[in-house]
Amino acid sequence: MTQDDWLAVEDLVVGYPGPQGWRAVVHGLSLRLQRGEIGALLGESGCGKTTTLRAVAGFEPVAGGRIVLAGDELAAKGRAVPPERRRIGMMFQDYALFPHLDVAGNVGFGLRASGAAERDARVRAMLELVGLPEAAHAFPHELSGGQQQRVALARALAPRPSLLLLDEPFSSLDVQMRGRLAAELRDLLKATGTTSLLVTHDQSEAFAMADRVGVMDMGRLLQWDRPEMLYRAPADRAVAIFVGRGVVVPASALEPGGRGDVLLRPGDLRWDPRGDLRGVLSGVAFRGPHFEGRVTLPGGERVDVDLGVAEPPAVGTTITMAWTGHSSPIRLP
Repeated sequence: MTQDDWLAVEDLVVGYPGPQGWRAVVHGLSLRLQRGEIGALLGESGCGKTTTLRAVAGFEPVAGGRIVLAGDELAAKGRAVPPERRRIGMMFQDYALFPHLDVAGNVGFGLRASGAAERDARVRAMLELVGLPEAAHAFPHELSGGQQQRVALARALAPRPSLLLLDEPFSSLDVQMRGRLAAELRDLLKATGTTSLLVTHDQSEAFAMADRVGVMDMGRLLQWDRPEMLYRAPADRAVAIFVGRGVVVPASALEPGGRGDVLLRPGDLRWDPRGDLRGVLSGVAFRGPHFEGRVTLPGGERVDVDLGVAEPPAVGTTITMAWTGHSSPIRLP
């Protein structure tokens, strides 16, 4: 841990007892966030990301490693600060709003130790922040999904947490609303300087929200890095395949004597009559504003190729290709 780290998770191990004995669910996970950064844990269901979040919150015991927040050790093997003393806010997947309380009551729920005037002022400030100043006396069932999410965020931020945890914050919303609210939520967190860690299985959400993203698989953190580095310089084959679209092909399919495998992203290759790579166009799709083609290489591998904005060649045509000027194949580790 360095002096710049606000959250440090070091060699975390979390597990559960079962019929076959104790089983680790999270294996030796380490990550760091500086103050005001937003991090995301990304992976398929069952990869351990929510278990990690719950361990940071204090809802799961730590079997190994430690968790440090703002210089204070929150958890280690055999030792844990209770959840209510960690100054950590939690925004649950289903928002968990209290149906019998109005919006003001929900937002002020964690401020019961404050005086009435101070609590009311903080509630008003939070509702202004999330754009719902007129909804103080509405009840959760009277709000849209997006409005409920904002109330849940206001409630989580009201006690001024040292860290905010978000568990699949957009899972109950439609696709169009997810993208818009992800950008809004990032802006709100940045405006308040709130250090945050979220879990999601959606790459677009993680990339839209986070300064640093970790890809998890089978309880292990494969890479913790800036989003663009996960895409451009994956440190693990599973990360390369999981992040973005792409296809793995032998290097020998692209260059004589090439060794190992490479990952081709859409847009790495373009249709070019002067190119030295050859294949058969087996499919065409309009991606707006350009056409994209699926091309079968001589060895049978299929790759996606940028066909440009003009009318593409007919399916079944043998075409030649070249590398685009901004891309090169990713050598897989």
